[in-house]
Amino acid sequence: MNKENIQAFGNLVERADRILIISHTRPDGDAVGSLIGLGLIFEELGKKVNLVLEDGVPKVFHHLPSYDRVFREAAGVYDLIVVVDCSDIDRIGNVLDDYGEPDVNIDHHPTNTCFAGLNLVQETAVATVEIIYDLAVALSLPLNQSIAEVFLTGLLTDSLGFRTSNTTPKALRIAAELQELGADLPFLYRKAMGEKSLEAVKYWGLGLSRINLEDRLVWTSLSLEDRKKADYPGRDDADLINLLASIKETDISLVFVEQKNGTVKVSWRARPGFDVSKTALEFGGGGHKPAAGAEIKGSLEQVQEDVIKATRHALNGTG
Repeated sequence: MNKENIQAFGNLVERADRILIISHTRPDGDAVGSLIGLGLIFEELGKKVNLVLEDGVPKVFHHLPSYDRVFREAAGVYDLIVVVDCSDIDRIGNVLDDYGEPDVNIDHHPTNTCFAGLNLVQETAVATVEIIYDLAVALSLPLNQSIAEVFLTGLLTDSLGFRTSNTTPKALRIAAELQELGADLPFLYRKAMGEKSLEAVKYWGLGLSRINLEDRLVWTSLSLEDRKKADYPGRDDADLINLLASIKETDISLVFVEQKNGTVKVSWRARPGFDVSKTALEFGGGGHKPAAGAEIKGSLEQVQEDVIKATRHALNGTG
């Protein structure tokens, strides 16, 4: 981000009174942390803020401050609309159907389509919360313990506990500064990454029962029937993809999650040296070299066949 963009963002915030903040469907820790953290900053400035996630806040993040103030729909008139942690506008769902183009897009995905009036995209950032923290520091915006807690959760979850290859000394310094503001690192790590519900573990079990490993590519699937059997409330894979990525005999991991709308949510993970974001882009998705996703129309069986074929090309260096 250059100084002009930072100041442009500051000017937009200063002029706004009523602000809408949105993030993507099936929100992760960075989406939730960016959304709530930016909202809390704006409220400290005296702004009226509406926080919206079409899928709501997952239960795994219900320990975070102000999680219960996030709505599923937008309502009213806004002076400023900000989208956080979204690589493209379609990822927010139908929230903006009645509002048009957002004013600001804050994100760290290399595949971001720059869909807003002002695009604050920094792909070197470990998480979107890092960009928002930088904006707060540069513009002397208020920070407190609650904001630190949601920001640190975003850093932890997107870096898998500071274990991803894009983790930087800067991200670790920010984590330390957030701790100094009162964020409890061990507690936040345990709540967001160490604990799993019984339903999530049952869901994992169903996926693991059909795991496949061939030529350093591992994959599995989760059907609508699996979700029903496990009584799992979410539409995601309960972070099963990160478990598959830990298998030492694999370079690329895949999880396919069947959705009710006739699509399949696909998650990729890759070891250093492989770029799964390009494969995700082929299917209308996006992300980072080591971690990407897409939602693809079609049956679970057909999507698996098509994606595995394309991913093998990436694995073999032919895609």
